[in-house]
Amino acid sequence: MDKLTTIVKCIFGITLMISSSFAAGQEQPSQKKETVISAKSYSVRPATSDIKIDGVLDERAWEESLVGDLPYEWLPGDNIPAPVDTEFLITFSKEHLYIAFRCFDPDPAKIRAHLMDRDDTDILIQDDHISVMLDTFNDERRGFQFRVNPLGVQADANFSEMEGYEDFAWDAIWASAGKINDWGYAIEIAIPFNQLRFPSGIEIQTWGFSAERSYPRNVRHRMTSHKRRRDINCILCQFNKITGFQGMKTGLNFEADPTLTTIRTDELNDFPNGKMEAGKIEPDPGITLRWGITPNLILNGTVNPDFSQVEADVAQMEVNTRFALQYPEKRPFFLEGADFFLTPIEAVFTRTVADPDGGIKFTGKVGKSAFGFFGTYDRINNLLFPTNQGSAATSLEQGVAGGVFRYRMDVGQNSAVGVLYTGRIGEDYYNHVTGLDGFFRISRTKTLNIQFLHSESDYPDDIKLNFGQKPESIGGNAIKADFFHNSRNWMYGLTFRDLSPDFRADFGYVPRVDVRELNGQLNRIYWGKKGGWFDRIHIGMNGSVLYDYEGKLTDRQLSLGSLYMGPLQSTVMLRLNRNQEFYGGKDYSLNRFLLFSELKPVSGLRFNLMALYGDSVDYQNFRKATGLTLGPFAEFNLGTHVNINLRHNFQRLDFKGEEVFTANLSQARFIYNFNVRMFVRFVIQYMDISRNTSLFVFPTLPKTQTIFSQFLFSYKLNPKTVLFLGYSDNYLGMTNIDIKQTDRTFFVKLGYAWTK
Repeated sequence: MDKLTTIVKCIFGITLMISSSFAAGQEQPSQKKETVISAKSYSVRPATSDIKIDGVLDERAWEESLVGDLPYEWLPGDNIPAPVDTEFLITFSKEHLYIAFRCFDPDPAKIRAHLMDRDDTDILIQDDHISVMLDTFNDERRGFQFRVNPLGVQADANFSEMEGYEDFAWDAIWASAGKINDWGYAIEIAIPFNQLRFPSGIEIQTWGFSAERSYPRNVRHRMTSHKRRRDINCILCQFNKITGFQGMKTGLNFEADPTLTTIRTDELNDFPNGKMEAGKIEPDPGITLRWGITPNLILNGTVNPDFSQVEADVAQMEVNTRFALQYPEKRPFFLEGADFFLTPIEAVFTRTVADPDGGIKFTGKVGKSAFGFFGTYDRINNLLFPTNQGSAATSLEQGVAGGVFRYRMDVGQNSAVGVLYTGRIGEDYYNHVTGLDGFFRISRTKTLNIQFLHSESDYPDDIKLNFGQKPESIGGNAIKADFFHNSRNWMYGLTFRDLSPDFRADFGYVPRVDVRELNGQLNRIYWGKKGGWFDRIHIGMNGSVLYDYEGKLTDRQLSLGSLYMGPLQSTVMLRLNRNQEFYGGKDYSLNRFLLFSELKPVSGLRFNLMALYGDSVDYQNFRKATGLTLGPFAEFNLGTHVNINLRHNFQRLDFKGEEVFTANLSQARFIYNFNVRMFVRFVIQYMDISRNTSLFVFPTLPKTQTIFSQFLFSYKLNPKTVLFLGYSDNYLGMTNIDIKQTDRTFFVKLGYAWTK
């Protein structure tokens, strides 16, 4: 343990020295030269006519616009000539950025294009499509991404270079159109400047820019407007530069998004023989406001915000698990500027805010300084109690005020240092977390990421008693340090984590503490040749050791594996794991085999399978067992309009040849897309768990069955002007009790985005 502690102290000391050197502007000339990448630069001119977004590039403004091409294929080829020709065109008015594409295709009948919901990237990436990324501050740290398929279907995302963060939950309001014709397809895009962040001022601006085309056939060809080198571990630093932006206007840069959600829930008054009682109709109005004080300073406010979830979370199996599960954030207020609050330790996880009365947020970037603040008042206090061996959770029906402050300063060419504070205060309760972090690009292939946090917490007396917390207030520390090398043929890295037993991050997602962990990984990459039997092969190993604060080795892992990617967009991953795990006072030696395979043979078809077999720990009964997990998945696009998505999760645990439990979780999703704005969807989830009660230490039900179904009609004029009509219900069945409906919900949601 002394050795592990020494390692992290050394890393932290090196980090401070690097930070001081960068902040003082003492970067070595050789290093600066190494990280600067040369890509073609362009000059853009204002539009000379109005432009109609219809997928037909017949306006005079396009004839006189900037024109560039996508000459390089970076996957699977290594900056080889692109297999098809592509042109991009750029111009702008005072209010909009206009981008167009001409995507030539020798066989337009093979163009892959389907209708789908906005941001349904699982389907979109299987289609032909184009992608644009804008580095509007030209600082090579953050980008806005926009994707469009040949039918005009949109996807947009935030991208943060330092965290490797690509978030398609972020939404902007913009226009796009696509048109397939006899030479390929064309796309037009209009992005209002009030949907972007960029430096304020009247000076001519230069932005980083990347145009990409995805051309999926036997393999997925990805082509760009600039070289994308495999021996450089940064993306934004390789972009083209476009200069000439000036005189952009954002208007008042004000957006109001009022919503009205009306819900009625009927519930069974006495399970299983009661009657369904009709609930009250509950209207729930709310409003969210967004004001761009300047193009780079954004103020958001919300009163009784609409956080209704019309998209059901993908069900996760919670059988034989130790730690709390995590679901992604989908709520608009929290997604605005979410990348400002990213740190190596996930100290900010906004789904801990369950039912807020309201909130306020202020985010922006001025020069080298990026900052963010948000505050909420929540009607419910969600709490997570982590340990080395597992985690427990509860919710208190009491109000809690919370706030997060984040500041980050750019140093050097591609590095940054920052501070973070999170706080939550309620009745007889508080949790405060403060800390420092830094991201340092040591060279074009090597990065160092480090964070230190300190927490102070106190809980109500009954919570301390029921969840085994100390009678007094507690405080703890957390450290995480990552070093990574990512080059053309080699990837390796080292991660150190140290979280003390009393560290708590109640605004975040930290399900395990009382750990000191060292993890290392090494991967060799082999690249295929054009038309060969493989596109890419990874062979590697991963190892880790994890101790608790008493010096007990609680986890040790050694993993050997390989990854194959080849024709028919096929993927096969094999991994052998040899683990040692301490749980319930016992040490377990575990050998497991993992297989994942995926195939996308033709347009509109996708299949994959995950299989895990080997030794496992029966956490409920404190013994070694044998486990099998299977996860088949299939997706079918029938024509342009219909999508069918089927997934299943099977788990079985055996002890000395006898079944402990068998769990099946199935989900089917059927969608009919009328056009790019309107669809109907039906989702059904079925879970069936059977248990051998004679093999359980504690009393348990022999059988549990649940069914969840949801019907949704969706119309989206844009991401925030929407109409949703829906119905959902739940069914429950147990041993000797047939499945019976326990509740049903009807809901209507209206949302409108007013921009000025």
